Amino acid sequence: MPTMGLQSGFAQVAHVTAIMAGAVLFGFIALWLNFPLPWMLGALVFSGTVRLSNFPVRVPVQTRQLGQILVASSVGLSFTPEALQLVGALAIPMVLAAVLTILLSFVVAGALMKLTGVGASTAILATLPMGPVESAVLAKKHDTAPGPVIFAQTMRIVLLVVLIPPLIVYLDASVADPVAVLRGQAWTGTGASLLFVFGLTGALLMKLMRMSNPFFLGALGGAALAAVFDLPLSSYPYLVIAGAQIFLGIWLGSAIDRDLVRNARGFLPASVLTSVLMIILCAIMGLGLTWMTGQPWQVIVLATAPGSVTEMALTAKILQEGLAVVTAFHIVRIFIILPFSGVIVARALRLSRLLFKTKADLP
Repeated sequence: MPTMGLQSGFAQVAHVTAIMAGAVLFGFIALWLNFPLPWMLGALVFSGTVRLSNFPVRVPVQTRQLGQILVASSVGLSFTPEALQLVGALAIPMVLAAVLTILLSFVVAGALMKLTGVGASTAILATLPMGPVESAVLAKKHDTAPGPVIFAQTMRIVLLVVLIPPLIVYLDASVADPVAVLRGQAWTGTGASLLFVFGLTGALLMKLMRMSNPFFLGALGGAALAAVFDLPLSSYPYLVIAGAQIFLGIWLGSAIDRDLVRNARGFLPASVLTSVLMIILCAIMGLGLTWMTGQPWQVIVLATAPGSVTEMALTAKILQEGLAVVTAFHIVRIFIILPFSGVIVARALRLSRLLFKTKADLP
């Protein structure tokens, strides 16, 4: 028995090593192609390809959590006292953007219902910007099949990561080398260690409080608090940020497997189409809010993207503009939607049944 356990342990280590090696190789290809966030996009494509080929991607969940902590604490460095004053001045546009995003998701839900014939609860849960896990939990509460909902939420996140950063960086003529900013940041061993300690502490505290998305929001809060008090923090070495991107890319890609695609069936093309529609509508909303905020259009489009705060924040860091603004917009939306998602969905379903006599979904 101990020998079998040892063999199993070696097999797991070999599997994780192979997955990491493949993700790094694809990251180098994306880097050679001059993509923004090359390590994340490369890892995502590799991991997704492996899963669609019906092979497993089994990596410890702690790698995703570590990736979130590293990226979020790095983003938290931008929350200087001056940046916080700017964020405070934009409170009204932030709340307005969150409310408009919810309303736009209802419009897209109507389109999804027309295209696929699914019921209102599936359509609303598939389009309201939440995480796949949170939407799946709500689907069960509303006696709705979670598979299509998880697929649609996953597609939106993947499409956001694949489309928005490359497009924004391409349209911004000032960025010649998409990784130069992340690669050239000054760092010290003491400052980077202190940053990680504050990020990890914030993440663990928020997890103890059972808050949503604790490893990103908690780490962000811990690092931001240290930055506000002007503690001697520094960025992480570029290899650390590249590793965090790889961890997150593997996790995103592994969510797209054959079973998910097979179960989606005719729902798949409509889900992709409506995800793209949601991204376009939010981008138009962002462009419309530029006059209200006085921020560059690139910053506000990133800030109003319907999800993927980690990737949008990293893209803002590449652009060297509006990192605190982008992050704050997403945080406000998250804290408006996630804690009240149950109420939002229930009210939307009630209104849908009253106005349109929509059918109930089948579990």
